[in-house]
Amino acid sequence: MQKLVFSFLLLVCFLGYGQVQTDTLLVDNKYLEDQFYLGLTYNFLLEKPDAVSQSNLSYGLQGGLIKDIPLNKERNIAMGLGLGYGYYTYYSNLRALESDDSFVYDIIEDKDDFKRSKVETHMLELPVEFRWRNSNALSHKFWRIYAGVKFGYVVGGRSKYVPTEGAKISFYNEDIKRFQYGPTLNFGYNTFNLHAYYALSNLFNDNVGLNGNDLKVHSLRIGLIFYIL
Repeated sequence: MQKLVFSFLLLVCFLGYGQVQTDTLLVDNKYLEDQFYLGLTYNFLLEKPDAVSQSNLSYGLQGGLIKDIPLNKERNIAMGLGLGYGYYTYYSNLRALESDDSFVYDIIEDKDDFKRSKVETHMLELPVEFRWRNSNALSHKFWRIYAGVKFGYVVGGRSKYVPTEGAKISFYNEDIKRFQYGPTLNFGYNTFNLHAYYALSNLFNDNVGLNGNDLKVHSLRIGLIFYIL
């Protein structure tokens, strides 16, 4: 995982350097901003049962393109409509197991009984943003505040359990809610920008239970987002 994150940061630095090197003195009054994005997040589980605690590094990676649609002559107010991909992991002491044609969930009480237990999602994402920035045609360095909503469709969701001893258990988990959505906020200056997303939808389907109660868990993702072009 560390190699993956390191490679991701190297790619961001390389693309950012390439963008600076291609600056010209030509003034383009029809310029567009921030048409590609890459992001790295830490993922929190909120509103979870008290017995559920997170462990390891619950990280996420996202990337895609956004169509920038300026709304005024100065081109500092715009709408953004995008399409992207996101990979998100959630490590905790919540264990999922297959049982006949369904799945059951329990809590691993002793942390020495397992190495990892996680849920992961692979998502197609549709970000919609209202964008403000103080940019101009001659500089890529400017302040930005982008607020909006992100819609996601889970194309692959898995649960994985790795005990301290014995074989790991990994399977496609159909209890993960397919359609997810929530507000987003991105703000910052130049290359590095803060990113936040809060899921209004539950991570699991409505009929999923834990110890006789509904398993309602919402995700909060906070991290960095890098815009290119």
